[in-house]
Amino acid sequence: MKIYADRFPTAVRQFLTDLLVVVWVYAAVRFALWVHDLVQKLAVPGRKLEGAGGGLADNLAEAGGKVRRVPLVGDELTAPFTKAADAARAVADAGRDQQELVGQLALALSVAVLVFPLGVVLLGWLPLRLRWMRRAASAKALAAAPAGRDLLALRALAGQPLGRLTRIAPDVAEAWRRGDDATVDALAALELRRLGLRTGR
Repeated sequence: MKIYADRFPTAVRQFLTDLLVVVWVYAAVRFALWVHDLVQKLAVPGRKLEGAGGGLADNLAEAGGKVRRVPLVGDELTAPFTKAADAARAVADAGRDQQELVGQLALALSVAVLVFPLGVVLLGWLPLRLRWMRRAASAKALAAAPAGRDLLALRALAGQPLGRLTRIAPDVAEAWRRGDDATVDALAALELRRLGLRTGR
């Protein structure tokens, strides 16, 4: 399996494109992490609310426990402390819920930010790159096979611009049909060159 072309301009173009894709993915991941961290800052009030509510609830519960020890009226005096502690716990729960909501939002936004750049890579660049690798491997295998140059020549006749074909021979199709070795070799080389490959490898 060939990864890069033999010919210098095509290989440089492929390498630069691959490098650009790596930078693109790295930048997209870094940006998604930055968005995640930025949104997570919205959870700070929730953490403070949870801490304050939980601390207040513990203090009120402790105070209620001490008041309960007062003879005769301890139970009646404890009720307001218990209600206030329950209210403080509700505030702490609200802080926890807010943190969970912010965490889910941060994750969703990070994934949403990654969808487009990764989609461009997975649906645009990667299929084209893999297709070139398959074609290059097939072309190299054909070039090494006894009848492979005839198939490469036929592909060149079917896919190359007419201007390039007529530069090989005025009636290039007729020369190919006759099996003219020079014409077949030139057509096969033209097809290999289109993929950035050399004939001598």
